[in-house]
Amino acid sequence: ALIREVELWCERQPLVFARTIIPVTSMTGRVRELAMLGTRPLGAVLFSDPTTRREQFEVAELLPQHSLYNRASRSLDRQTERLWGRRTRFRFAGQRLLVNEIFLPVLTGKESE
Repeated sequence: ALIREVELWCERQPLVFARTIIPVTSMTGRVRELAMLGTRPLGAVLFSDPTTRREQFEVAELLPQHSLYNRASRSLDRQTERLWGRRTRFRFAGQRLLVNEIFLPVLTGKESE
C-alpha cells in the first residue's frame, strides 16, 4: 500500500494528523497521481472530482496505547489522555482509499485533558 502521512498546521500549531492508505490494487489510472501530491492537499483533489464518493466513516477515540495515537501526537508539546479521529473510506476514480484524520487538542479544545 501507499501510505501518506501529513500534519495540517495553523499559526505554528498542529491541528490535524492525517494518514491515507491506498492499496496497491487501487494504484491504477488517475489514482497513481495521488502518489505525487507533494504539499497539495488530498482533499483538494478528492473533492474537485465529481466522481469521488464517501462510502463509509467511523469516529474513534484513540488512547495512548494505540499506534495511530502515537503517530499523531509526535508534534504535540504534551500528551493528552485521548485523541479523537475519524476514518473515512473513499472511492476515487473508481478505486478505494482510506483516510484517517486525528483531531489534535488545539482543534478540539481538549488541551488540558
